[in-house]
Amino acid sequence: MAFITLDKKKLKTNYDFLQKLFSENGIEWAIVTKMLCGEKKYLKEVIDLGIKEICDARISNLRAVKELDPNIATVYIKPPAKRSIKDIVQYADASFNTEYDTIKRLSDEAGKQGKVHKVIIMVELGDLREGVMGDHLVDFYGSVFKLPNIVVTGIGSNLNCLHGVMPSQDKFIQLSLYKQLIEAKFNRKIDWVTGGTSVVIPLLTTHQLPKGINHFRIGETLYFGTDLVNSTIFEGMESDVIRLYAEVIEITEKPVVPHGNLEANPSGEMFEVNEEDYGRTTHRAILDLGLLDISSEFLIPDDETFEFVGASSDMLVLDLDDNDQGYKIGDLIPFNLKYMGALTLLNSDYIEKRLI
Repeated sequence: MAFITLDKKKLKTNYDFLQKLFSENGIEWAIVTKMLCGEKKYLKEVIDLGIKEICDARISNLRAVKELDPNIATVYIKPPAKRSIKDIVQYADASFNTEYDTIKRLSDEAGKQGKVHKVIIMVELGDLREGVMGDHLVDFYGSVFKLPNIVVTGIGSNLNCLHGVMPSQDKFIQLSLYKQLIEAKFNRKIDWVTGGTSVVIPLLTTHQLPKGINHFRIGETLYFGTDLVNSTIFEGMESDVIRLYAEVIEITEKPVVPHGNLEANPSGEMFEVNEEDYGRTTHRAILDLGLLDISSEFLIPDDETFEFVGASSDMLVLDLDDNDQGYKIGDLIPFNLKYMGALTLLNSDYIEKRLI
């Protein structure tokens, strides 16, 4: 069976790097755990780092966090569905919101549960995913401030998540000004301007982030050490906290060109024949995972000499050429992962999760 590993020591290295960076800049931060898909042994390692706040977009994952440590502050980081309101109030101390009707439902449910629910109101800054439009912001806050059982603790934004709009000084100055406007208009204190995500870290390290941004939510850079702007790894961070190992279940020398009538495969792909490949053979290896688990575009092999041929639902095929590497049945092929690849693997019940 293929399996993934989480390296505890390397996770701690990356956490310490980020903790030092944010502490030196007077910034609070939370860890985003949605990539871990509620895997409790991995969530426990994150909690044991000493973080005080965890963000996730799945209620079941936040429930798992609360079961491990009821004292961790939990934040639901997408606009709640109305059918999830009861669970959100129960398992999330705070939630990101963009609709008055939803916050009204949260208010009513918080009253039933004898709680006060915190909300962070998300503002649209151009990426066109979730967010209240700036023209409506004052009226929106004015309505929300009147609700019982609700405390507005922050204003926030998301960039680069849908259309790839990049963060900039101008956009974060705009977000900070919105916060100041609301505070002045309603004489209310808003504690957090949560504009920071992994893609914003380079603005912080190059001293271009406006001082008003005082809260970050970090997932990808914690797990992969990634500088998402420059497509590099931050010096001092580890890129391989999470690794995949897939077992070789067949190695055979086979023709390069398939024979028979060719039609689209189950993925809708048509094989294109290169006439120069007629008569050629190559060693092909089959690994014990497939498209049900991950797409090869999200895999970063340690060995750069082989090529991906393709995949079916449960098997991934490699071209080893002459197999100069000497691979044999039962060998484990290691891979680093891209974020979306790790996400799909951690969401798969067919991939074993291990700790190092």
